[in-house]
Amino acid sequence: MQYALHNGSKIEPQKGLVGICLGCGKVVIAKCGKIKISHWAHKVIKDCDKWWESETEWHREWKNKFPIEFREISFHDNINNEVHRADVYTNQGITIEFQNSPISIDELKSREKFYSQMIWIVNGLKFKEKFKLTTGIPDPESPLLNNYDFGIYTPLIFFRKGDINENKEIAVDLLPHHHIELKHIPISNICFKFNWINKHIVWFYSSSPVYLDFGDDFLYWMKCRKQIKDFWYIQKIKKTDFIMMHSN
Repeated sequence: MQYALHNGSKIEPQKGLVGICLGCGKVVIAKCGKIKISHWAHKVIKDCDKWWESETEWHREWKNKFPIEFREISFHDNINNEVHRADVYTNQGITIEFQNSPISIDELKSREKFYSQMIWIVNGLKFKEKFKLTTGIPDPESPLLNNYDFGIYTPLIFFRKGDINENKEIAVDLLPHHHIELKHIPISNICFKFNWINKHIVWFYSSSPVYLDFGDDFLYWMKCRKQIKDFWYIQKIKKTDFIMMHSN
């Protein structure tokens, strides 16, 4: 934990201090060693939140990008009598969770149900070498594409929705982007197909927005265009824009 209550104030750990957990109200001790990031640790139990994971520099750097009053906000689950601590909770009522460790589908769904409105930011540095943006694509949400669907394979192809037979199979005409029908539809500079070797399946089950962080100036938003076969793609967004959007 980055914060605890000490003498009535929400503060970061300092060597020798004892505080009160803002979630469960139990005693926490400041841990300020040279190996692990400075944090507050429970004196008796490991943590009061069963969704807790060890905090890394990556977590702390992300949390520090948001106002202090947004960080580590605790909520009580009255049904299961549990406390859950959101990494960031915005003025818009959105929970932002920074996920570094693997997570099960069951836990993912439990968190999304509990927080209702939430966003995942996933540390992608661990699988960066296995994740590649491939082909730039037109904006899948553009009304210019209302009559077309994307083919899911490379190279980039389209087909007319009217060419789908009653068995929901593609009947005729696979159209490349340079086809005369499509030449007026521009390629976006922020939307891309992607290839993910040994992809982490759990993130394809999320009902909340999932952003991958590969350590550069952008977040990579995993999005799905619903069609006969779901078309997954990436939309890039500047980190500074994302932070500004959720900091007011």
